[in-house]
Amino acid sequence: MTDPQLAVFMMGLFIAVIFLGFPIAFTLLALSVFFGFYAMDVRIFSLLVQNTYDIMANDVLTAVPLFLFMGYVVERSNILDRLFHSIQLAARNVPASLAVASLITCALFATATGIVGAVVTLMGLLAFPAMLKAGYDTRLAAGVICAGGTLGILIPPSIMLIVFAAAAGVSVVKLYAAAMFPGFLLAGLYLVYVLGRGMLSPHLAPKLPRDETDVSFGVLLWALATSFLPLAVLIFAVLGAILFGLATPTEAAAVGALGSLVLAALYRALTWTRLKEAVFLTARTSAMVCFLFIGSWNFSSVFSYLGGERVVAEFVLGLELTPITFLLLTQFIIFLLGWPLEWTEIIIIFVPIFLPLLDHFGVDPIFFGVLVALNLQTSFLTPPMAMSAYYLKGIAPPQVQLTQIFAGCMPFLTMVFLSMAIVYVFPGIATWLPEVIYR
Repeated sequence: MTDPQLAVFMMGLFIAVIFLGFPIAFTLLALSVFFGFYAMDVRIFSLLVQNTYDIMANDVLTAVPLFLFMGYVVERSNILDRLFHSIQLAARNVPASLAVASLITCALFATATGIVGAVVTLMGLLAFPAMLKAGYDTRLAAGVICAGGTLGILIPPSIMLIVFAAAAGVSVVKLYAAAMFPGFLLAGLYLVYVLGRGMLSPHLAPKLPRDETDVSFGVLLWALATSFLPLAVLIFAVLGAILFGLATPTEAAAVGALGSLVLAALYRALTWTRLKEAVFLTARTSAMVCFLFIGSWNFSSVFSYLGGERVVAEFVLGLELTPITFLLLTQFIIFLLGWPLEWTEIIIIFVPIFLPLLDHFGVDPIFFGVLVALNLQTSFLTPPMAMSAYYLKGIAPPQVQLTQIFAGCMPFLTMVFLSMAIVYVFPGIATWLPEVIYR
């Protein structure tokens, strides 16, 4: 067996093993050491140490635990119920007001935390029962929670974009700027769909009784000032510092982490127990990301040494694709990978396979990253492994069926595909802002 054939066998074996349920990070490490020892002898151990050091010394990845800590502290600051209530009051006169409020709250809270499971779970406990009690269609209510909770991996400050920037070697700041308008576009499409369903089928989203929403303007203003405003200021301060060059992503993440502690203290939610939980969850998630990076870096190094990247490049180039068909092919592959895999595995393991081909097809890696970020929304919404649906099912009332949640996700999945098509046709949606700010 030649080295390129061995590289293909190595990739095939990896895919087979992860489908058996083995831990992905350690599977990558084991395969890279086994095949690397065959190809490089004891030099594989020096490579393993060097790659591990390079990843741990990567300044970009320092922002990951800081943003995670910010998210976990905000999650435990008791702001979500106040935020949902205030937005619900503000949107009381629009069709499907409860669903609109839920979607806006999901989007804002997901942006602040970036942790999909936490947002879907918390909103599933707070807003989902409220919509069911108000007589909302179960499928519509479930789709709102699942789709809105996933926006945090797309709208900055997104941890996923940081991981992509580290894997692709591109600027996090430019990637944040490029993802801003596509993120708002997708959130806007979600809102348009919910409003449309509310106007065309009012029985699916009944209006709330007047006695639950009839408050004075002063009460509404105070509710927004004590819930929406503090979180919005924290988010915009972090994003503004990054986008306008006032701070690096790592520095802005540190300020955001400090701001989340201040916010929790103001809401009298900063207890020793909650702080320990936030630190523990941050350490656990950061360790998972770092182990994945170490495993994938070594795996890709051995894969490239054996000639695997050359095999992939020759195969793709042999198809004589145009830039558009190349993008469609790669996005279709990423969409399929989203069924069995988490976004971290897709970004760290499989996306780097396509990165060397971007220059040949004249594709901007920043633009490619935005398309990938949009595409990965589908991994949380597409059965059979729609993780958002499973998060919601775990805390939903017993009468809510998983099939109903899946059905509710389908229209929002269509909105994701529509947003990708719009960005394909009008790439300036992603490229205009970074070109204007960083020309």
